[in-house]
Amino acid sequence: MTILVTGATGNVGRNVVEQLLAEGASVRATSRDPEEAGLPPGVDVHAADLARPETFADALSGVDSVYLFPSPDTAGEFAKLAEAAGVRRVVVLSSLSAKETGAENDEIGRRHVLVERAIEASTMDWTFVRPGSFAANTLQWAHSIRAESVVRAPYGDAQVAPVHEKDIAAVAVRALLDEGHAGKAYELTGPESITQRQQVELIGKAIGRPVRFEEQTPEQARELMSKWALVGVIDSLLGYLGEAVGRSAEIFDVTEKITGRPASTFADWAAAHARDFA
Repeated sequence: MTILVTGATGNVGRNVVEQLLAEGASVRATSRDPEEAGLPPGVDVHAADLARPETFADALSGVDSVYLFPSPDTAGEFAKLAEAAGVRRVVVLSSLSAKETGAENDEIGRRHVLVERAIEASTMDWTFVRPGSFAANTLQWAHSIRAESVVRAPYGDAQVAPVHEKDIAAVAVRALLDEGHAGKAYELTGPESITQRQQVELIGKAIGRPVRFEEQTPEQARELMSKWALVGVIDSLLGYLGEAVGRSAEIFDVTEKITGRPASTFADWAAAHARDFA
């Protein structure tokens, strides 16, 4: 059985590849630039781009299962190609935002709902893995921490439950390899509700020096985010944070139920990624 991993060089995809290999699975992966992918030996790497689903014809040949990185504009076309190639099972990296009431009116939720609906409309067995806030999102603070030992962000008291990318991958791997996950949507979080300020403190402990949190206004954050994100995405992100101030984040124990081990704490994640901030 060959498993195709799309988005294989991303934070979650790379961990899916490594964990599948550790299970002895036959792994094929796609990258827009296979020579620069840096994936482990034993991975069959093909050139393909989710923005151009037709490039997957070769990569899908002989594949039984797919880990799908979300690409809302082309999810329907990809699903048809996968069906035609004989793919039986697909595990989608979705988002906790896709389960919220009115997700279609939230840009991040809307994009993930589009992917989920395209896959649901296929004949393949599907599983949706819906993480909340990624612990790895804090890597956007790495430059200012290295340069100034400071993090500038809005809504420092917003509470989140950051989930480790290895835990997301572990749940996806179980859904790819084991029976009993078809038609399920798994909501994933870390095991604790912590503020952005507390995340900064934990990063400081991991690297052995204090890191200061400097509160931005939402307007200052919007101006900076506009350099790399769409307006709708910025609205969603700032909206999530604003609503999370003074409110404990919802915690799900799905990681432990599916993998048999507790979800990793943010302190665990920070210790594992200390060199990114040092």
